[in-house]
Amino acid sequence: QVQFMESGGGLEQPGGSLRLSCEASGFTLDGYVLGWFRQAPGKEREGVACISSSDGSIYYADSVKGRFTISRENDKMTVHLQMNNLKPEDTAVYLCGLDNAVVAASIPCKYGMDYWGKGTLVTVSS
Repeated sequence: QVQFMESGGGLEQPGGSLRLSCEASGFTLDGYVLGWFRQAPGKEREGVACISSSDGSIYYADSVKGRFTISRENDKMTVHLQMNNLKPEDTAVYLCGLDNAVVAASIPCKYGMDYWGKGTLVTVSS
């Protein structure tokens, strides 16, 4: 059974930074995509940043390019999301996701993952 340990959410002022971490366990896959999605009240879930283990590709949503950076620790099945220059519109529940596929990061990041974490709340407000 796939399990996620998500951490790093909280309250931050506009222009500040937060770092989210997600450790996935309970699976053995030849290839996978790990990433972060977010869902704000009344809005659809959005793929924020994803990274593929098979080809190393990385996908970012246009809204976070240049501000967010995703990185992966291979041995620990862990991904980190460094979020800089936070804006109020970044406020959302951020969910870690895992896709069981040997594909580029952009595909599941646009269309959804096979497994989801419970999420961590990020609030950007002064």
